Amino acid sequence: VNQSSPVGFLLLGFSEHPQLEKVLFVVVLCSYLLTLLGNTLILLLSTLDPRLHSPMYFFLSNLSFLDLCFTTTCVPQMLFNLWGPAKTISFLGCSVQLFIFLSLGTTECILLTVMSFDRYVAVCQPLHYATVIHPRLCWKLAAVAWMMGLLQSIVQTPPTLKLPFCPHRQIDDFLCEVPSLIRLSCGDTTFNEIQLAVSSVILVVVPLSLILVSYGAIARAVMRINSTEAWKKALRTCSSHLIVVTLFYSSVIAVYLQPKNPYAQERGKFFGLFYAVGTPTLNPLIYTLRNKEVKRAFWRLLGKDGDSKNT
Repeated sequence: VNQSSPVGFLLLGFSEHPQLEKVLFVVVLCSYLLTLLGNTLILLLSTLDPRLHSPMYFFLSNLSFLDLCFTTTCVPQMLFNLWGPAKTISFLGCSVQLFIFLSLGTTECILLTVMSFDRYVAVCQPLHYATVIHPRLCWKLAAVAWMMGLLQSIVQTPPTLKLPFCPHRQIDDFLCEVPSLIRLSCGDTTFNEIQLAVSSVILVVVPLSLILVSYGAIARAVMRINSTEAWKKALRTCSSHLIVVTLFYSSVIAVYLQPKNPYAQERGKFFGLFYAVGTPTLNPLIYTLRNKEVKRAFWRLLGKDGDSKNT
C-alpha cells in the first residue's frame, strides 16, 4: 500500500470504518475548536484578572497552555486523514509528532501531580498555604514538570524511531505513538518494551500513586474535622482536579498499560482518541463550570459585575 512512500507511514486509524470516519471528523473538529476557545479563555483570565494570580490558577494556566499544544500536535493531521483517502505521514512528521506528543503527555502527568500537592496544602495546611506554595516554588515545580517531559521524550523517541519497521509501514493508529510504532516493528523489540514499561511505571503509576496519597491525606484531614461544611469546602477545592485526573489517567492507562490482544488494541484506539482530543476539551469546561472564581473573572472580563454573578 505504501510502496510509493517508503520513508513515510500509513496511519490506518479507523479506515476500516469509513462511515465512522466522517462522524469522527465532525466530532474531532468541534472538540478542537472548543479546546482552542476554552483553554485560550482560561489563559486570558489567568493573565488579565489579578484575583486569579494565585498558585492554583498558575498551574491551571500551565495545563491550558499544555492542552493547546497537545491537541495542535496531532489534531490537524488527524483531521486531514479523517477527511480524505490520504492517510500518509512523512517520517519527519511522525518523528516530530512522536517527540512533542510524548513530551507533553509526560508533562501533564507530572503537572497533575503537582496540582494535587497544591490542593493538599490548601486543604490540610490552609494557614501555611501562602508560605509553602509561594511563587518561586510554583515556577520551580512547573519547570520540573516541563523538563521531565522533555527528558522523557529525548530518552524514548530515538530508540523508537530506530526500530526496523515492517515494509508495509502501516501504523494501526491515528497518530504516531510509542506502542503503535513498537507493534509496527518486524525486529526484536524487547528493549523498547522494557523501556516503555519502566517509563510507564515511573511517569504514570508513580504520579498517580502520589495523587491518590494526596487525596487520601485530604480525606483523612476532613474526616477528623467531622463537619459537613468542611466536606463541602474540600469538595469545592478538589472536585475539578479530581475529575480531570480520573479522565486523564483512565485513558492513559488504557493506551499505555493495555494487554496485547486485538480487542484491547482496537479499544485502545478509542481511548487514545479520547486522551488526545477529549480530555483537552473537557478540562476547561470542568474548571469553568465548577469554579465560581473563574466564572466571576469571565464576567469581569466582559465588563460586568462578576461578584454579583452566582451562576
